[in-house]
Amino acid sequence: MAVRSAEALLTPAMRDVLSRMARANRPPFHSLTPTEAKAAYQAGAGVLEIPKPALRRVEELRIPARDVHALPARLYAPSLDKLPVLMYFHGGGFNIGSVATHDVLCRQLSHLSGCAVVSVDYRLAPNHKFPVAANDAWDAMQWLPSQAAGLGLDGTRLAVGGDSAGGTLAAMCAILARDVGLPLALQLLFYPGCAAHQDTPSHRIFARGFVLEETDITWFFNHYVRSPADRDDWRFAPLNAPDVDGVAPAWVGLAECDPLVDEGVMYADKLRTAGVAVDLEIYRGVTHEFIKMGRIIPEARQAHADAARALRLAFNLHPDSSTA
Repeated sequence: MAVRSAEALLTPAMRDVLSRMARANRPPFHSLTPTEAKAAYQAGAGVLEIPKPALRRVEELRIPARDVHALPARLYAPSLDKLPVLMYFHGGGFNIGSVATHDVLCRQLSHLSGCAVVSVDYRLAPNHKFPVAANDAWDAMQWLPSQAAGLGLDGTRLAVGGDSAGGTLAAMCAILARDVGLPLALQLLFYPGCAAHQDTPSHRIFARGFVLEETDITWFFNHYVRSPADRDDWRFAPLNAPDVDGVAPAWVGLAECDPLVDEGVMYADKLRTAGVAVDLEIYRGVTHEFIKMGRIIPEARQAHADAARALRLAFNLHPDSSTA
């Protein structure tokens, strides 16, 4: 009964996407090797995306991590002006995903908002377990203000963002930025992972058949953590952070039919309770990963526009005439 009622929540377009995915009968991530899973995600990443927006600047960067590893990154900017910057971390359960799989999304955020975006290829599991991704993300975040001027960008106006596992990293960076006095204008979180364990009602209700399945989440996390204790570390589960007082204002965009929706709401509530300004949007009838389905799912285009509007407001950029 719960599954049937959950399916009834889906929009017709989202139901059609899920039907197509079922007919394609592709093997689930948890049945693949990590290398195969990365390749499968890469192959399907652009299938439902909007057309790629053209931008004035698209440049490849290298960001030094604390162990001298060079993290690949990509800079997007709609003009040559000295623009504020969003640092973006892609999703993929800490195991899959890349700058390439999130190229269209980052282009769109830059195009609609008028700000620059730096998208980071942090290192992935299982070759790099927790806390490598967390360390890479924070190293990149600290690098940005000192190097922005050399890139022709405004290092005094910064934001951080990400989706899913990347949203976890963005939320973590917002807390660490608070701790070191690095001012951020906004944390932009698309359906972030926030909890230590998959024990909320939404994890049960949407466990199977809604794009992100519990078996895959468990597979991702088992590759990422070194031991069960890592799950309770707040850098893995921001809901476990001792306090979030004084962190950057947040824009949080969630999918209604997503295992992660409850923990996203819980994190927005945690921020609000601490006095942090939060703009929470729950997109009805869509699933995890919907923001990368803009060719078919109108809610994806709406989320792009809403996130871009939040960035413009945070950075005090001129209004954009673009619509969803």
